Order: sequence, then C-alpha cells, then structure tokens
Amino acid sequence: MADLFATLDALVESSSIVIDRPRGSTHPHHEDVVYPVDYGYLEGTRAGDGDGIDVFRGSAEGAGVVGVTVSVDLGKRDAEVKVLLDCSPADVDAIRALVVDRVDVGAIVLLREP
Repeated sequence: MADLFATLDALVESSSIVIDRPRGSTHPHHEDVVYPVDYGYLEGTRAGDGDGIDVFRGSAEGAGVVGVTVSVDLGKRDAEVKVLLDCSPADVDAIRALVVDRVDVGAIVLLREP
C-alpha cells in the first residue's frame, strides 16, 4: 500500500486542487448532506467517472495524503476513490461519518500507515 500513497503524493504535488464545495456547503443533489471539510478535485486528472480525481481537504495543513475513501454505488453502478488530503483525525472521522454512515453507498476509509 506504500506504493499507492507514494504515487498519490506525486499526483497531488503535480496537480492544482480545485475546491468546488467548501466546508459547510451542501451536496448539489442532497440538501441534507453537508460537507465537513473542503471538497473538490485534482485539476488535469481523470477518475473512473471521467471527472477529476476527488479530494477531501481537511484542516491539518501540511499533513499531505493521509488516506483514501473507496466507495461503490449500486445506483450509479460505479466505484470511486477519493483522496484525503491534509486531514486531521477529527476530519477523517467526519469524512467517515459522511461517506460510510450518511451517504447510501458501500464505502470504506483506508488510512496511510505511519
């Protein structure tokens, strides 16, 4: 798994981050879902859905890539990986509550080993 995170580090370092849903904003299709941290994507990248690779950016500036979320949505019939960047443990807990407990998809949070 170390190779995955080293590759994500390089990708993040070589990309600009576009935040299109700041912390506290609501999901465009689910008004009851509020983003606990900044959410956006890595400009110039492409995920499985054809859009940029998604990023949750937390409050621990300089922490780097601390993990990823992996989700499978049966309704959309897709799978996604989202990068957890500069996230504190509290940020990770809030993201986990959002993607695992709140959003109706199968999801897991994988953290980088220290």
